[in-house]
Amino acid sequence: MRIDESGRVVEWCRSAQELFGWSADDAVGQPVAALVSEAATDEPWRRDRIEDVGPVLVKPVLTDTSVVWEVRATAAAASGHDLTILQTMFTRAPLSLLVLDDQLRITHINPVARPPVTTGHAPVGELLGRVFTEVYPLENPAEEEAAARRVLDTGRPELNRLFRAVQGPARRRRNVYSVSYVRLEGPRGEILGVLASGADVTDRERALWRLSVLEEVRKRVGERLDVIAVCEELVDTVVPAFCGIAAVEVIEDVVRGEAPPLVPIKRDVPVRRAAFRGPLSAYPAGDVRLLPSGTPFSRVLTDLRPRLLSVDEDSLWLAADPACRDAIRRSGAHSLIVAPLALRGEALGVVSFYRHEDEEPFGDEDIAMAADVCAHAALCIDNARRYARERTIAAIVQRRLLPQRPQALATVDISHLHLPGPEGGGAWFDAIPLAGGRTALIVGEVAGRGMAAATTMGQLRTVIHSLAALDLAPDEMMARLDDTAIRLATERAALPPGDPLHRERLTAGCLIAVYDPVELTCTIVRAGLPEPVALLPDGTSTTLPVPAGPPLADTGNAPFPATTVDLPAGSTLAIGTAALAEKVLMPSAPLRPLLDEGRERTVSDLCDHIAYALTNSRHTAETLMLLARVQAIPTDNVLTCPLPAGPEAAPLARAAVRDRLATWNIDEETAFTTELIASELVGNAIRYGSPPLQLRLIHDQVLTCEVRDAVPSAPHVRHARTVDERGRGLFIIASLADHWGTRYHEGGKTVWAQQSTNRAAASPRTR
Repeated sequence: MRIDESGRVVEWCRSAQELFGWSADDAVGQPVAALVSEAATDEPWRRDRIEDVGPVLVKPVLTDTSVVWEVRATAAAASGHDLTILQTMFTRAPLSLLVLDDQLRITHINPVARPPVTTGHAPVGELLGRVFTEVYPLENPAEEEAAARRVLDTGRPELNRLFRAVQGPARRRRNVYSVSYVRLEGPRGEILGVLASGADVTDRERALWRLSVLEEVRKRVGERLDVIAVCEELVDTVVPAFCGIAAVEVIEDVVRGEAPPLVPIKRDVPVRRAAFRGPLSAYPAGDVRLLPSGTPFSRVLTDLRPRLLSVDEDSLWLAADPACRDAIRRSGAHSLIVAPLALRGEALGVVSFYRHEDEEPFGDEDIAMAADVCAHAALCIDNARRYARERTIAAIVQRRLLPQRPQALATVDISHLHLPGPEGGGAWFDAIPLAGGRTALIVGEVAGRGMAAATTMGQLRTVIHSLAALDLAPDEMMARLDDTAIRLATERAALPPGDPLHRERLTAGCLIAVYDPVELTCTIVRAGLPEPVALLPDGTSTTLPVPAGPPLADTGNAPFPATTVDLPAGSTLAIGTAALAEKVLMPSAPLRPLLDEGRERTVSDLCDHIAYALTNSRHTAETLMLLARVQAIPTDNVLTCPLPAGPEAAPLARAAVRDRLATWNIDEETAFTTELIASELVGNAIRYGSPPLQLRLIHDQVLTCEVRDAVPSAPHVRHARTVDERGRGLFIIASLADHWGTRYHEGGKTVWAQQSTNRAAASPRTR
């Protein structure tokens, strides 16, 4: 407030109104002494407040017309009541409070802020007047001093700064503090110093840190379904976030996908060093050994209880494992947690977490964290183990379903290249001998992986063999195979919705090529697989123009067109799956030159040559290729004889067969049987067929007799009665031949019969 020279009020402020109870309208013009006296007399509580005001500051103020006196409470006077509050806060508040002057020296300190051990072991009374960074064992004192000076210079507070203070005899324990710096200013804005307030947030920050590490473990560990890969992901995640050294040992049976042994683990159960991260390792990754008894590692696999140990020179268990003892000493490890990898009471392995050199030792709370980390890792390892077992079983099934020892073929030399994918698959190949010296070359692929793909492949392959035995044309064989695939797809779609296979659509591809070594042609039909490639004897290569049919089990009704191409003797046919076509078969494929230059190599060498090049690049899909080098049956081993349509055809056929068998030096019994078979086949063709008629006799690994006519109707075996004079022809053929059948083609059919042969020991029989 302001008063004139006579003591009357000329200005009345809000604080005066609150103190004395007079409004500005009532106070202005009144003697100030009377106002104060009356206010103190009327209300005793107001008198107490007036007395607490204490000293006041009176100073003259020059106005336009006169001099007035300004009266206000001094800072010291105004702090009388507040000083009690501040003193209580400074002595009893749970926060650390430091008052620093403009040189960052301590002027006031509350009990909470007193360090347990000061630099130089000075008494607490000697802290005043020292720079605060000299008093506290800060991990980075220069950074904190710079922050406080920024506050002094700019006036902008630094709030909730986190810093670490090292503690303990070895200076390994680090506490985390949250501190705020605020500049202190006087009534006139002068800079007095800095107020530093802080709190120990070690427990909070460690809890947040543990949660972040666990979250990172859950996010990164288990991305790959491989036991060793999971262990590597584990050590990569916890080092250095949780510890400086980590080692994972997994029971060897678990690595191979087998079920873990019962707890307690026997001493003779080997473990594999699956992963390690750190400066020094006692054992290399992949090392398989027995855990020494009398160590925390073997004890953990006995009771599945994690252990926290301090590593000292006199630790008794170090003597049981000298290699581990030497590595620990050289790495400077001083704290160890050994935790089991266990799931549902079954032990999968053990993890060792080390802290070394100046890292903070493990605490009791770290045991729980290590157990949580290992629990997640154990679940991922068990998933990988189960997947590895399923993958192994699927690979075994696929390997057993593929041809074990392909049958030796007289006119086709085959070799195959099979690189299984990381997760298995359903690719297969076949080379099936057919009548007349022909060979069916087949490559197929079922989309997917694991047991589902392998078993579906086995079903389709079985159907292929059954259809080949019927001697169907390649396009008809593919159509019947597609019918089977559609039925399998329908059965899969009818599975319960919870079955994973219900959501996996069945898709398959196949290529069938039938090579005729007499006509030197190859009839090819494909469904969903790339075009084959032919390496010709003159050194050129060409992609065979085979029309594309739809994949097997496709919902459309598109046909499977067959194409017949000439294939000279000495040519090599290359058939592969889609993954291999991109690398080898396509004209622009990077490895196509290796195939083009393979004319001088055997098919086995050519397969190896391509395999070496493929293994240098990582393949993610199953790869299969079939190479078949074809040869012709020598013309001397083939008899082709056109026949008349009358009864004289049978004697002509017998005479031609008899002469040619004598040239081939066939034994008498086989020759007699072949004459009888040829006579019956020709007789049936005359009786039920129509011209033109043709007899063909082929001698390679077996002796094949064929008779062709122009009627496509199928012959049937009849069981004639005793009194019947006819109807026994095919019955006789079926009794005498090893195999017989009918092959249909454009313009008629061919009925054939096969029998094994023996060379005659003496001169051929004459009749």
